[in-house]
Amino acid sequence: MKTMTKMIASAFTAVAIFIGTNVKAQTTPANALRFGIGLEAGIPTGNAHDFSNFELGGTARLQYGISNDLALTLTSGYYNFFAKSDFKDLGGRSLGVIPAKAGIKAFVGDGFYFAGEVGAGFEVHTPIEGGNKSTKLILSPGLGYATKSWDIGVRYENFSGQSNNYGLVGLRLAYGFGL
Repeated sequence: MKTMTKMIASAFTAVAIFIGTNVKAQTTPANALRFGIGLEAGIPTGNAHDFSNFELGGTARLQYGISNDLALTLTSGYYNFFAKSDFKDLGGRSLGVIPAKAGIKAFVGDGFYFAGEVGAGFEVHTPIEGGNKSTKLILSPGLGYATKSWDIGVRYENFSGQSNNYGLVGLRLAYGFGL
């Protein structure tokens, strides 16, 4: 299962990179910076689904247009995987993660894009009090639509490492502006 997840994440990332050579237009011109603040919501997958049904967070993203059809991104924020009530009854709690990711957005026409991000997820608190916090490798392919002010995207985000792998299928709604 986790090998398949990594293969899917790698395939989406590769598609985003290769499509970047045949794109039309985007909302970030070459050599321009944009900053966006987003609300994140997601459905946990893998091991995270055992203790959580919902993820909610916020992120900040800096985007730099390297050409009129390709942009680099830096994203960070906070994700909270809310604990299921029956898990709380057993003494469990929510999982908190701070992501730090770098990525690309390849615009394929009229604001639509493919994206790929890679980075680290720092567990702030674990679902079991006193449990080991770890740092996870994040791989995140996605797609979305951006205008001059708004960006809406969906993605799969995989957190792997230390024999505990999980992920989320997420939606990000963000407001952005040029710097």
